[in-house]
Amino acid sequence: MTALPIDAAVPRRSPRLLVVWWSRTGAAQALAQAAAEGAASEGGVETQLARCDTVGPQALLECDGLIIVTPEMLGSAAGMMKDFLDRSYYPALGRIEARPYALMVSAGSDGRGAAQQIERITTGWRLRRIADPLIVCTHAQTPEAIEATKTVDESALHRAREIGATLAAGLMLRLW
Repeated sequence: MTALPIDAAVPRRSPRLLVVWWSRTGAAQALAQAAAEGAASEGGVETQLARCDTVGPQALLECDGLIIVTPEMLGSAAGMMKDFLDRSYYPALGRIEARPYALMVSAGSDGRGAAQQIERITTGWRLRRIADPLIVCTHAQTPEAIEATKTVDESALHRAREIGATLAAGLMLRLW
Protein backbone atom coordinates (compact mmCIF):
# COMPACT_ATOMS: atom_id res chain seq x y z
CA MET A 1 0.00 0.00 0.00
CA THR A 2 1.36 3.41 -0.99
CA ALA A 3 1.03 6.15 1.60
CA LEU A 4 -0.49 9.38 0.39
CA PRO A 5 1.32 12.61 1.14
CA ILE A 6 -0.27 14.41 4.07
CA ASP A 7 -1.50 17.22 1.79
CA ALA A 8 -3.27 14.72 -0.48
CA ALA A 9 -5.30 13.31 2.40
CA VAL A 10 -6.89 16.67 3.30
CA PRO A 11 -8.71 18.52 0.53
CA ARG A 12 -7.85 22.20 0.52
CA ARG A 13 -10.44 24.87 0.05
CA SER A 14 -9.72 27.77 -2.23
CA PRO A 15 -8.08 30.72 -0.51
CA ARG A 16 -10.45 33.59 0.29
CA LEU A 17 -9.71 37.24 -0.30
CA LEU A 18 -11.89 39.95 1.23
CA VAL A 19 -11.91 43.34 -0.53
CA VAL A 20 -13.73 45.62 1.90
CA TRP A 21 -14.50 49.17 0.80
CA TRP A 22 -16.42 52.36 1.41
CA SER A 23 -16.98 55.17 -1.05
CA ARG A 24 -19.10 58.30 -1.23
CA THR A 25 -18.04 59.66 -4.59
CA GLY A 26 -16.92 56.58 -6.52
CA ALA A 27 -13.10 56.70 -6.39
CA ALA A 28 -12.60 54.16 -3.60
CA GLN A 29 -15.27 51.90 -5.08
CA ALA A 30 -13.49 51.95 -8.46
CA LEU A 31 -10.21 51.01 -6.76
CA ALA A 32 -11.91 48.16 -4.87
CA GLN A 33 -13.50 46.82 -8.04
CA ALA A 34 -10.17 46.98 -9.86
CA ALA A 35 -8.45 45.11 -7.02
CA ALA A 36 -11.15 42.42 -7.12
CA GLU A 37 -10.75 42.14 -10.91
CA GLY A 38 -7.01 41.70 -10.49
CA ALA A 39 -7.54 38.99 -7.89
CA ALA A 40 -10.06 37.21 -10.14
CA SER A 41 -7.56 37.27 -13.01
CA GLU A 42 -5.34 34.90 -11.04
CA GLY A 43 -8.08 32.27 -10.73
CA GLY A 44 -8.51 29.86 -7.87
CA VAL A 45 -9.13 32.51 -5.20
CA GLU A 46 -12.61 33.18 -3.86
CA THR A 47 -12.88 36.97 -3.86
CA GLN A 48 -15.53 38.74 -1.83
CA LEU A 49 -16.07 42.39 -2.72
CA ALA A 50 -18.00 43.87 0.20
CA ARG A 51 -19.07 47.35 1.20
CA CYS A 52 -17.93 47.76 4.81
CA ASP A 53 -21.40 48.37 6.20
CA THR A 54 -22.62 44.99 4.91
CA VAL A 55 -20.03 42.76 6.63
CA GLY A 56 -18.60 42.31 10.09
CA PRO A 57 -15.94 40.38 11.97
CA GLN A 58 -17.02 37.01 10.57
CA ALA A 59 -15.89 38.10 7.10
CA LEU A 60 -12.42 38.82 8.50
CA LEU A 61 -12.27 35.50 10.31
CA GLU A 62 -13.21 33.61 7.13
CA CYS A 63 -10.75 35.32 4.78
CA ASP A 64 -7.13 34.40 4.14
CA GLY A 65 -6.19 37.85 2.86
CA LEU A 66 -7.61 41.36 3.01
CA ILE A 67 -7.67 44.52 0.93
CA ILE A 68 -9.01 47.64 2.65
CA VAL A 69 -10.14 50.50 0.40
CA THR A 70 -11.30 53.78 1.92
CA PRO A 71 -11.53 57.46 1.12
CA GLU A 72 -9.70 59.87 3.36
CA MET A 73 -12.12 62.26 5.02
CA LEU A 74 -10.87 65.14 7.16
CA GLY A 75 -7.43 63.53 7.43
CA SER A 76 -8.71 60.12 8.59
CA ALA A 77 -10.27 56.98 7.20
CA ALA A 78 -13.94 57.38 6.30
CA GLY A 79 -16.21 56.98 9.32
CA MET A 80 -17.99 53.96 7.84
CA MET A 81 -14.68 52.15 7.34
CA LYS A 82 -13.64 53.08 10.87
CA ASP A 83 -16.97 51.71 12.10
CA PHE A 84 -16.31 48.38 10.35
CA LEU A 85 -12.84 48.21 11.89
CA ASP A 86 -14.18 49.16 15.33
CA ARG A 87 -16.88 46.46 15.15
CA SER A 88 -14.36 43.88 13.98
CA TYR A 89 -11.28 44.70 16.03
CA TYR A 90 -11.83 42.74 19.23
CA PRO A 91 -13.65 39.76 17.70
CA ALA A 92 -10.72 39.33 15.27
CA LEU A 93 -7.93 40.16 17.72
CA GLY A 94 -5.63 37.19 18.17
CA ARG A 95 -7.35 35.26 15.40
CA ILE A 96 -6.03 36.72 12.12
CA GLU A 97 -2.31 37.25 12.73
CA ALA A 98 0.09 37.07 9.77
CA ARG A 99 -2.66 37.28 7.15
CA PRO A 100 -1.62 39.40 4.19
CA TYR A 101 -3.28 42.70 3.51
CA ALA A 102 -3.07 45.72 1.26
CA LEU A 103 -4.47 49.21 1.67
CA MET A 104 -5.84 51.69 -0.87
CA VAL A 105 -6.87 55.26 -0.08
CA SER A 106 -8.54 57.83 -2.29
CA ALA A 107 -7.78 61.32 -1.05
CA GLY A 108 -8.33 64.93 -1.99
CA SER A 109 -4.88 65.96 -0.85
CA ASP A 110 -2.37 63.45 0.51
CA GLY A 111 -4.08 60.43 2.13
CA ARG A 112 -1.36 59.87 4.71
CA GLY A 113 -3.65 60.40 7.70
CA ALA A 114 -6.04 57.63 6.61
CA ALA A 115 -3.16 55.32 5.70
CA GLN A 116 -1.50 55.82 9.09
CA GLN A 117 -4.77 55.26 10.93
CA ILE A 118 -5.50 51.98 9.10
CA GLU A 119 -1.90 50.82 9.48
CA ARG A 120 -2.08 51.29 13.26
CA ILE A 121 -5.11 49.02 13.32
CA THR A 122 -3.55 46.37 11.08
CA THR A 123 -0.41 46.48 13.22
CA GLY A 124 -2.56 45.71 16.26
CA TRP A 125 -3.98 42.72 14.41
CA ARG A 126 -0.42 41.79 13.39
CA LEU A 127 -1.35 41.55 9.74
CA ARG A 128 1.34 41.27 7.08
CA ARG A 129 1.46 44.19 4.63
CA ILE A 130 2.29 42.95 1.12
CA ALA A 131 2.58 46.36 -0.58
CA ASP A 132 2.98 49.99 0.29
CA PRO A 133 -0.39 51.74 0.57
CA LEU A 134 -1.79 52.86 -2.76
CA ILE A 135 -2.83 56.48 -2.27
CA VAL A 136 -4.72 58.04 -5.16
CA CYS A 137 -5.00 61.82 -4.98
CA THR A 138 -8.04 63.36 -6.65
CA HIS A 139 -6.96 66.96 -5.85
CA ALA A 140 -10.51 67.80 -4.79
CA GLN A 141 -10.16 70.90 -2.62
CA THR A 142 -13.42 72.83 -2.90
CA PRO A 143 -16.75 71.75 -1.39
CA GLU A 144 -18.10 71.19 -4.91
CA ALA A 145 -15.11 69.12 -6.02
CA ILE A 146 -15.08 67.10 -2.81
CA GLU A 147 -18.77 66.12 -3.21
CA ALA A 148 -18.54 65.47 -6.98
CA THR A 149 -18.45 61.99 -8.48
CA LYS A 150 -14.82 60.97 -9.03
CA THR A 151 -13.16 59.23 -11.94
CA VAL A 152 -9.95 57.33 -11.22
CA ASP A 153 -7.29 57.40 -13.92
CA GLU A 154 -6.31 54.17 -15.61
CA SER A 155 -2.80 54.10 -14.12
CA ALA A 156 -4.25 54.01 -10.58
CA LEU A 157 -6.77 51.34 -11.57
CA HIS A 158 -3.95 49.32 -13.13
CA ARG A 159 -1.96 49.54 -9.90
CA ALA A 160 -5.05 48.44 -7.90
CA ARG A 161 -5.45 45.44 -10.25
CA GLU A 162 -1.76 44.58 -9.77
CA ILE A 163 -2.12 44.64 -5.99
CA GLY A 164 -5.22 42.45 -6.15
CA ALA A 165 -3.47 39.99 -8.48
CA THR A 166 -0.32 39.93 -6.35
CA LEU A 167 -2.20 39.22 -3.15
CA ALA A 168 -4.29 36.51 -4.87
CA ALA A 169 -1.24 34.86 -6.47
CA GLY A 170 0.54 34.79 -3.10
CA LEU A 171 -2.52 33.19 -1.51
CA MET A 172 -2.64 30.54 -4.26
CA LEU A 173 1.06 29.78 -3.85
CA ARG A 174 0.69 29.80 -0.05
CA LEU A 175 3.43 32.44 0.23
CA TRP A 176 1.59 34.11 3.07
